[in-house]
Amino acid sequence: MRLSKIIYMMTIADAFETSRHRNNMAHFTTIVNLATIDGAINSEEEKILEGFANKLDINPEEYANILKHPDQYPIMPINSCEERLKNIYDLFKMIYADHDIDTPEKKLIVKYAIGLGVPLDNAEAVIGRSIEIFEGKLNFDDYHYLMKK
Repeated sequence: MRLSKIIYMMTIADAFETSRHRNNMAHFTTIVNLATIDGAINSEEEKILEGFANKLDINPEEYANILKHPDQYPIMPINSCEERLKNIYDLFKMIYADHDIDTPEKKLIVKYAIGLGVPLDNAEAVIGRSIEIFEGKLNFDDYHYLMKK
């Protein structure tokens, strides 16, 4: 393989990795902003944030900077329902990398969905249904629909 082709392939891989990390940073900073909405971050929230940072590959320096200056990364509402669901889906993929979600994480994710622009009266249902899907708790109608798709 020629050197120029190897360098080109590495550049694409680097760009993908950089884009993925930026997306992870955006998810994490949004979660931090949500955790600070009601004031200072308490010890329980800090444990959750540390878990999210680990799941999202946020290094200790980035973590400290985001916690110190969360206002530098405002939550950006999304106008498209499909884009909101994609962000929520991406976050769930990261959360379920360790096959676990707890109640405090769920509460924070509901806030995240609202911050993305999901209507308040629908956020709980969207997150609840997402949890069912990611935990494999599909009913037959949903299974049937997906199989026919």
